[in-house]
Amino acid sequence: MTTRELTYVKAFNEGMHQVMTEDPDVFLIGEDVAGYGGVFHMFDGLLTEFGGTRVVDTPISEQAIIGLGVGAAARGLRPVCDLMFMDFVGVAMDQIFNQAAKMKYMFGGNVSVPLTITTAGGAGMSAAAQHSQSLEAWLAHIPGLKVAMPASPYDAKGLIVGAIRDDNPTIVVLNKKMLGMKGHVPEELYSIPFGVANIVREGNNATIVAIGRMVVEAEKAAANLEKDGISVEIIDPRTVQPLDIDTILTSVKKTNRVLVVHEAVEFGGIGAEISSQIQESAFDYLDAPVTRLAAPFAPVPFAPILENAYVPDAPRIEAVVRRLIERK
Repeated sequence: MTTRELTYVKAFNEGMHQVMTEDPDVFLIGEDVAGYGGVFHMFDGLLTEFGGTRVVDTPISEQAIIGLGVGAAARGLRPVCDLMFMDFVGVAMDQIFNQAAKMKYMFGGNVSVPLTITTAGGAGMSAAAQHSQSLEAWLAHIPGLKVAMPASPYDAKGLIVGAIRDDNPTIVVLNKKMLGMKGHVPEELYSIPFGVANIVREGNNATIVAIGRMVVEAEKAAANLEKDGISVEIIDPRTVQPLDIDTILTSVKKTNRVLVVHEAVEFGGIGAEISSQIQESAFDYLDAPVTRLAAPFAPVPFAPILENAYVPDAPRIEAVVRRLIERK
């Protein structure tokens, strides 16, 4: 494949362009997705290329956006419904978890719902408590939904393509803080399958399972630890539902120490599920307890200095790994 550098948001945008070219049944709806190209310009150029019947601005009604998407998907189309900020999924949760997630099951498999929901999550932009949350554990708890959290430009393109091609309801959570991050992205159309983790970095002394933007912070921490001879393996699940626990367990059995890090609040976060599965399946391989690093149980602060203290970062990841290594 021919590769070049793209930003995270441009890679996502290219995936949208290519999959909409590939499949005329794919269409996009949401607030300001057409004329403005989306609040973060995720959808720039789609209206010009595909026209107003396939790229449609909607009223400010998340319930209507997802409700339309569920109905269109059940009738054979492949809608992409954008919800701007992840916090807004709460407005449409009945449509998401009672309709989209359950329809195929309740109709005995006779109805598919190839619906893709796109949204932007995470803190770091002083967007305050109602526009900065990470709610992936809430969504991953619902049978019938698939949830992706791309942590690189390569994954942003591949996972949106994989989501739209999937015959089940999928949610792709972009991270607002990563939109300008650059990385190598193939020009050709490609997809990344859900449920296949990425071994971002190989190591021997400890495993870091990092979710979303925490992959970037984990890489910084690992580079610093390497200077002192500490070899860290980083696993990016890519999708939290389905979760590739086998890749995580293989790494833990090699390194014998593990840290799970995410920017959602620690209590009830996806880290608790990962920690539990490691304890159940790899307990005899552990030389130290499974450790979590996440946000405190509080709303995301608005003030930048408080927000920086709230979200885990590379220095804190590094410090926790050092403590893990010291435990005998």
